[in-house]
Amino acid sequence: MAQTLGKPARSSGLPRYRLTRMAFRSGFVSIIGRPNAGKSTLLNQLVGEKLAIVTPKPQTTRNRILGIVNVPARKGRPAGQIVLIDTPGVHKPDSSLNKKMMREVHEALEGRDAILLIVDATQRFGAGDRFTLELVKKAGGAVFLLLNKIDRVEKSRLLPMIAEYSKLHDFREIIPISALTGDGLELLLDRILAVLPEGPRYFPKDQITDQPERFLVAEIIREKVLLETAQEVPYASTVLVERWDESAHLTSIAAIIFCERDGQKKIIIGRGGEMLKKIGTAARHEIERLLGTKVFLELFVKVRPGWRESREFVEELDWRKQMEGLAKTQGE
Repeated sequence: MAQTLGKPARSSGLPRYRLTRMAFRSGFVSIIGRPNAGKSTLLNQLVGEKLAIVTPKPQTTRNRILGIVNVPARKGRPAGQIVLIDTPGVHKPDSSLNKKMMREVHEALEGRDAILLIVDATQRFGAGDRFTLELVKKAGGAVFLLLNKIDRVEKSRLLPMIAEYSKLHDFREIIPISALTGDGLELLLDRILAVLPEGPRYFPKDQITDQPERFLVAEIIREKVLLETAQEVPYASTVLVERWDESAHLTSIAAIIFCERDGQKKIIIGRGGEMLKKIGTAARHEIERLLGTKVFLELFVKVRPGWRESREFVEELDWRKQMEGLAKTQGE
């Protein structure tokens, strides 16, 4: 554990120094922002692994995603564990799915030690950003404003930008970063640890998330649908893992891609099944890297009209509910 020099102890001889240990710090930190501000990219970069899927399409993240950062001690900085909570982009909900997403945001603002409010520095601060800022103000506590995507901003613009943002709220600090390149993230870790309380290690040192592999796999498949399809299909699609069988050298997975209309199903399957094959191949390669084993992946496409408006089905998509259901099934 890191040690720093304290005040000299009195002595009849040369000054001697007492070594004081810097206490371990830990806490929960929520990442809040508008769609496409870079929240998930930031989470992945800080954790060092891909936990949240990332696409150019807004509202890619639909659930709270927990990522664990174990920060080593160094000169002037204690060791610590930062539990990050990535959230869906803040927006005005217009469906059961979107309402569920906004509930995830509100829940992430409760019981946390600090908030990272992330904004896209390449965009003007608009009505959506003001709405997000008001949510953060009501939550209270230490708020860091992160000006993201500075790799795409002229350096001469940063100081005037910081001055303008500082008028909006008494932020703990305004930190320019690039979640993509990692610029500014070491400073961010220093600043976060400085506001976290002394506390225990909440998760084992080798654990980086609480998300089950089934959820991560479903998200990988959904990411490939988002990347490969266009128009309304990405927003009308979701994925559920139906079957998961493991053997010594192979994991067999069957998953269903749900959409809302027959026309969307045709787009996902593609001519002669080519699109579904493309989605499946890309997903399988990434799932094999995640699991460290060979994977046999079966994908099916089903139409469920208006599923985004079905509160019951939207709740079924929550991985916590899915794990509860699996536990009950296995206990019978």
